[in-house]
Formats: sequence, C-alpha cells, structure tokens
Amino acid sequence: MKLLGLSGGMSQHTIVAIEKALEFAYRYDNSITIEALNISEYDIPFCDGRDPAQYGGDAKYVIEKIDDADALIIGTPMYRGSYTGMLKNVFDILPNNALMGKPVGLIATGGSNHHYLALEQELRPLLTFFYAFVIPGTVYINNRQISEDSFNVSDVLDHLNQLAKSVVNLTKYLPSNKVEVIGPIGLHTNFLND
Repeated sequence: MKLLGLSGGMSQHTIVAIEKALEFAYRYDNSITIEALNISEYDIPFCDGRDPAQYGGDAKYVIEKIDDADALIIGTPMYRGSYTGMLKNVFDILPNNALMGKPVGLIATGGSNHHYLALEQELRPLLTFFYAFVIPGTVYINNRQISEDSFNVSDVLDHLNQLAKSVVNLTKYLPSNKVEVIGPIGLHTNFLND
C-alpha cells in the first residue's frame, strides 16, 4: 500500500502535521510505503483546460504520484476560509479518475478557529466529485497548537493518529481494483477497469 501525504501550501505547520500523520500510519502498519509531497516545491503551470495527459515536467510528476497512490492524506493551510489556490490548481489538472476509490484523510491548519468547517464544506464535496472515500472526521489545527516541529496540544496528536489509522484501515478493507460507483444519475460505472 502506498500512502501519499500531499501538502497544498507553503505553511510549515501543514507540512509538519502531514509528516506526523504519515509517521503514525507507518508505526501502525510498517508494511506500507509513505511519502510526503509538498506541491509548493514544484513548478506546476496553471490549468489551461488541456487533457491532463498532455502536461509534462513537474505537473506530470505530481499527477503520476497522486495517481499511483493507494490512499492520501491531504493537508492545506486555510486562508480566508478556503484551501489554497495552489491546491485548487492541482485538483484542476488531475484526471477525473485519479482519486476514484481511494481513501483520503483531510488536515488543515489556520490562524484562527473560524476556518475549521472549510474542510467539510469545501474539500469534502470536491473529493466526492472525484469519487474518493473521504475519511469521516477531519483534523483542523490552529497554528497556536503547533510550532516549527512539534505540537503544543496532545489532542492534536491523538486526532492525527486516529486519522492515519483510519486511512490505513479503510485502504486495507477496500477490494483492490474492483470498486464500482453508481453515478449521480443512476448510471452504473466500473471506473477502475475502464
């Protein structure tokens, strides 16, 4: 099983939270492969509507990493009550089937508690569009609860640990390459075997 941690911004707080969740996942099951990917370190052009297969360079690399993962933990800093434009751009260039049938855990960091519902109101609906299995419960971390490399509140660690275990467990229990989806208008789609 390949678990990819995807950081959707430049905030060190978000990166630390994703890395800690990946560490918990690996401690829980050391047979998995973990990798963290910070999209701010890649030169990804703005989406221009072309077929995702036509992207090259860093965009192609990031698309392939996401497509190759069995599950993801996606984290983003929150600005003005929303996830970053950088992360939105990655979703815009992804093929429609890149996240289908994959468990996804969500983490966000922010400067105040005002943004915690953005995970539920913005990212969860977006990921269900991609037919991802979003883990119930998300982790929102106020920046005051985390420093450069550690957490100031033990509950945060408990929540990250639970999220990591949930992602690993759901991935194990899903049948590999046999997930089927009933589309929004009742069409039966076997999307992993197209």
